[in-house]
Amino acid sequence: MSTFLAVDFGAGSGRVIAGTLHNGRLELDELHRFSNRQVQIGHHLYWDFPALFEDMKEGLRRAAAKYADVESIGIDTWGVDFGLVDCAGNLMGNPICYRDAYTEHLPQEVFQRINESELYAKAGIQVMAINTLFQLYGLNKENAAWLGEAHHLLFMPDLFAYYLTGVCGNEYTIASTSGLLDAKQRTWDLSLIQNLGLPVHLFKDKMFMPGEIRGTLLPEIAAETGLPASVKIVAVGAHDTASAVDAIPFRQGKEKVSAFLSSGTWSLLGVLRDEPILTEAARTGGFTNEGGVGGKICFLQNITGLWILQSLIRQWTSRGWRADYDYLITEAEKVTDTSTIEVDAPDFLHPTDMEAAITAYCQTRGTKAPATQGEYVRCVLQSLATRYQKGLQELNKLLPEPVECLHIIGGGSRNRLLNRLTEEALGIPVYPGPVEATALGNLLVQAEACGISINKEEMFQL
Repeated sequence: MSTFLAVDFGAGSGRVIAGTLHNGRLELDELHRFSNRQVQIGHHLYWDFPALFEDMKEGLRRAAAKYADVESIGIDTWGVDFGLVDCAGNLMGNPICYRDAYTEHLPQEVFQRINESELYAKAGIQVMAINTLFQLYGLNKENAAWLGEAHHLLFMPDLFAYYLTGVCGNEYTIASTSGLLDAKQRTWDLSLIQNLGLPVHLFKDKMFMPGEIRGTLLPEIAAETGLPASVKIVAVGAHDTASAVDAIPFRQGKEKVSAFLSSGTWSLLGVLRDEPILTEAARTGGFTNEGGVGGKICFLQNITGLWILQSLIRQWTSRGWRADYDYLITEAEKVTDTSTIEVDAPDFLHPTDMEAAITAYCQTRGTKAPATQGEYVRCVLQSLATRYQKGLQELNKLLPEPVECLHIIGGGSRNRLLNRLTEEALGIPVYPGPVEATALGNLLVQAEACGISINKEEMFQL
């Protein structure tokens, strides 16, 4: 029997999860969970990479103490952020967090040098100020000499893997979030990089595809953690979205076209495709083409997800009110008349009082504002379902055949009321789960890389 370790870093927390195969099913064991924080120093907001690396090693130590058969490790993180490494292999400062405001006005400046529509026709990535493209452009403006001294640009999962193995290289799915890849060729767009005045030598390292072996543990890491030096580091879907989507047991043959909805703080609604969609209609519709496992493209739309409900729950909890999910969903199910809000409206990005923001939004539009916890929850969930309906309609316009079913993954897939409202709004079957999609997708790629084939439909008993 083999044990595989999934290291899953989120923007708020990270965890190390062991996966072992029993009777065709992966059993998960969370070994270590830890917080992820951002630190403001001087003019920038940074990730605390050394602390995260140490927490990862603590998870590996716990794995070594519990499992004698660890075969491999796979690492996934959020997208766009990166670290720089010098010629001696030293980290040139902590990675800057995508929430840093230094890129806020850079898209307008960049599009004075390159054409926005032409960029989308090559990269296929939705324009957001947080994209790696704009981060690098800003750093180059700030200190071109420092950026030029770097020898390696490594995205977050690649940076963790480098300091485990000593092997440089970027994994395809995480690199695809940068806005600097040719979406069709799956390679760096060197002409774009040159046009932006960025150091081309930073993009010379190997591009790993999911399923490739990146290397094995450095002797010093093996000694620190207690794991054998023979443990492999596998390039998984290093972008957490790619890993999550790869875990979906799509019902091929039952419905022709299946869509996915990764439901959490954000909602990612889309389909898996063999090739990107790089049309002007896709660009203006706010769709993005991100790399997937197996050379696939995750063609999706970013939508505000459960952020609004999570904010309400924090607010109610701080007042000492009951705010557990079971209670709130039961109360919301009793509500029959509710207004809806536009969940993507800037009103709901970072209000100090989410209740007040919803009330003000309804009042300015002459609609009934919620008055009870149940009404607020029903308003949010009904609004999400309505937004998913709009997203599906926009998606269908860009596909040769309409979507016939939807798989909801992530923590939001446990919300029975949202699942029902979504199914009613979309008019197609909705299949919830798996909840732990990211970790499962990470582990599945590792297992396959180590010669173990797993049937997802059998694993999830479809």
